[in-house]
Amino acid sequence: MEPFVKHKGIVAPVDRVNVDTDAIIPKQFLKRIERSGFGQFLFFEWRFDEEGNVNPNFEPNKPRYEGASVLISRANFGCGSSREHAPWAILDYGYKVVIAPSYADIFYNNCFKNGILPIKLGEEQVEDLFQRTAAHEGYQLNVDLENKLLADDYGLNLPFELDEHRRQFLLQGLDDIGLTLKHADAISAYEERRQGAFA
Repeated sequence: MEPFVKHKGIVAPVDRVNVDTDAIIPKQFLKRIERSGFGQFLFFEWRFDEEGNVNPNFEPNKPRYEGASVLISRANFGCGSSREHAPWAILDYGYKVVIAPSYADIFYNNCFKNGILPIKLGEEQVEDLFQRTAAHEGYQLNVDLENKLLADDYGLNLPFELDEHRRQFLLQGLDDIGLTLKHADAISAYEERRQGAFA
């Protein structure tokens, strides 16, 4: 994974509570064997109508949000099934940061394993971001993971909390395997000692 230190990006809103993983990536698209390519199916049933045309009423489809890499939503984001395809689709589509008041635990943990920063903020703080996004076309957030701070060009300086262990995972670009490989020398030394004991 690429280390995540700072990011600046356009913000796109999905103004719904309980956005579940089947809405994020519908089950009919889970047949792919790669981890990539799921972005085209992100929010598929909201982004497109029954004829496959782009739905102009789905907020992130609007031209002002083109190229967005920060997603804001409401409480209990990522609920439903535990499919890891959900963060794969979010990342593949181009979102690097998700901001919501709360998340389903499995989705939240899967974000860190895939290089996505999920930020938890209070309901009022999230509402303020929705208002700022609506008020300013091309609204962008500066996300500083090093200092745990969100900022914009309109005076926002908003700290956020994050478990230090998870913060280090993203700052160093580590997943569980990467963390294990940091101890490769110690593991090899242990294996050599173990083999010597049975020689």
